[in-house]
Amino acid sequence: QVQLVESGGGLVQAGGSLRLSCAASGRTFSEYTMGWFRQTPGKEREFVAAISRSGSRSSIFYTDSVNGRFSISRDNAKNTVYMQMNSLKPEDTAVYYCAADRSRLRVGKAESDYDYWGQGTQVTVSS
Repeated sequence: QVQLVESGGGLVQAGGSLRLSCAASGRTFSEYTMGWFRQTPGKEREFVAAISRSGSRSSIFYTDSVNGRFSISRDNAKNTVYMQMNSLKPEDTAVYYCAADRSRLRVGKAESDYDYWGQGTQVTVSS
């Protein structure tokens, strides 16, 4: 089992940047695929980005709306996954969640692909 704690959210103006972090407990962080999702009130949780266990570039995925603006990375030595968010837009406003999956070989993009979730961090982008 792994526990996830997100940080780095906040209020930023449109065009600004934020860096989210997700710290994981335990010694087997490198065995987990990691993902970021976001949710706004009244909507389902939406896939944002995911990275494989090794973090290889060929196994990093983004939803179309953030591709080219967001960058996911991981540091297995620090048990942490990051998401650098640049050129933020008001429509990026949401609660952002970190998620972990150990049971599947492929990198998932569905909420059901992930077994463990953090508590979320609020990102608000003002226009």
